[in-house]
Amino acid sequence: MKPTLLILAAGMASRYGSMKQIDGFGPNGETIIDYSIYDAIKAGFGKVVFIIKEEFAESFRKIFDPKLKGKIEVDYVFQNFDLKQFGIQEEIYREKPWGTAHAILSGRKVVKEPFCVINADDFYGYDAFKKMVDFLTEEATDSNYAIIGYQIGKTLSDFGAVSRGVCKVDENGNLEEIVERTKIYKENDAIVYEENDKKYPLAFETPVSMNFWGFTPAVFSITEEMFRTFAMANKENPKAEFFIPLIGENLVKSNTATFQVVPTSNQWFGVTYKEDKPFVQASIDQLIKDGVYPEKLWN
Repeated sequence: MKPTLLILAAGMASRYGSMKQIDGFGPNGETIIDYSIYDAIKAGFGKVVFIIKEEFAESFRKIFDPKLKGKIEVDYVFQNFDLKQFGIQEEIYREKPWGTAHAILSGRKVVKEPFCVINADDFYGYDAFKKMVDFLTEEATDSNYAIIGYQIGKTLSDFGAVSRGVCKVDENGNLEEIVERTKIYKENDAIVYEENDKKYPLAFETPVSMNFWGFTPAVFSITEEMFRTFAMANKENPKAEFFIPLIGENLVKSNTATFQVVPTSNQWFGVTYKEDKPFVQASIDQLIKDGVYPEKLWN
């Protein structure tokens, strides 16, 4: 059974200023998602499931159905505000969706095989998909999950500070904790993060999470229970978000599951800021020149 790729594409991209999920970056208007799916097919994934807002469905189908037809199975699931599906009868006011861990619950009815979760607007590189397929087909169990660990030095933006989940890894390569550092940037030749107006150094190869997680479907019922608790605890807090690292943290701390931190030396890139776009385009152009991708991805 081939694993499934679950793509988080329901976000609003507030800092970027537009629907960056379907913005073109390749020479023929290819989106970043196109490159992820291309790598995923090559690595051995059998199905791709888009998690989107229902109102995006038509534009997504128009973009992705024709080019993926016959190449990989495609499905769409919707992230919405309906709490009754989780057995919560109260009305809780929200402007934004409940976050990435809530988003993956949208896939619980259609994903029956080991799967991984990625962000729509992040470029991860083939190595990460290949390593994740190998993990999901050979090592994943209901108590052994994975996260791809990127080197912090290969995930920064030249145009401002970034937030990263810094991974603390034990001697067996398993995750001990993820600490969200909200202000990481390059300073001269060093990498630093700020906390309470103080600066602290980070080594270039420090592993960070770029939201590339591997699970089995057993995670859905655990996440559903956690979400019910989270929603009730945050009903007066409309900005609270239920993130995937919270699942990781909960499972690790309660000894319910281990998370192997699978290292990749791939260059990650993404578009946090509008100014990142030319850099991403140039990086993709270079990969095409180097023969990593064909110029026309889907012909």
